[in-house]
Amino acid sequence: MKKLLYKLLNFLNVTRKIRIVESDSLPARLPPFHIILAREDGEDWCIGMRCPCGCDQIIELMVIPEAMPRWDLSLDDKCRPSLSPSIWLKSGCRSHFWLTNGKILWVK
Repeated sequence: MKKLLYKLLNFLNVTRKIRIVESDSLPARLPPFHIILAREDGEDWCIGMRCPCGCDQIIELMVIPEAMPRWDLSLDDKCRPSLSPSIWLKSGCRSHFWLTNGKILWVK
């Protein structure tokens, strides 16, 4: 049932919003459709989200400059998040997608 809900949200191209938490790590539980930014003392550390395919895999992406690999986070004028480069899971569901202006764009 959950996978069906994720497919419907992806089909409708629902915009995902960003939530900021003051911490050097992600919360133990991530909301299903939002992007979490962990920030401590004004420094962004990592992005956390559940895989948009519905498999429930937790995705953690480092955004600190020293990290390898690392992602760049940007927010548009409506605070919709974009990440670069793409997110490609090498195990599990093997999803590959872009997060652009809060939307999931699947790589074919």
